[in-house]
Amino acid sequence: MSALQPVEPADPGIRLLTERQVAEMIEELRSEGREFGVLLPSATTHSVVDGRVLVTFGNGPTSTVINLLALLREFKRERGRQ
Repeated sequence: MSALQPVEPADPGIRLLTERQVAEMIEELRSEGREFGVLLPSATTHSVVDGRVLVTFGNGPTSTVINLLALLREFKRERGRQ
């Protein structure tokens, strides 16, 4: 996962994620993003369709959670270097 190489919604690697793994990423995004105003109080995993875990927060796919988390991690890493 890299902020410089976003994950596409149809990326085949997303099919390897379990519902639990996606739920854990949502929780990490909530806790890490809070300081930056990223609030997803109603985000949750919904179900699995065609091998992909669906995330309910608007119409966002799992790739959005992954990409937001990558951006937050990269930002925190860069901020720690200054």
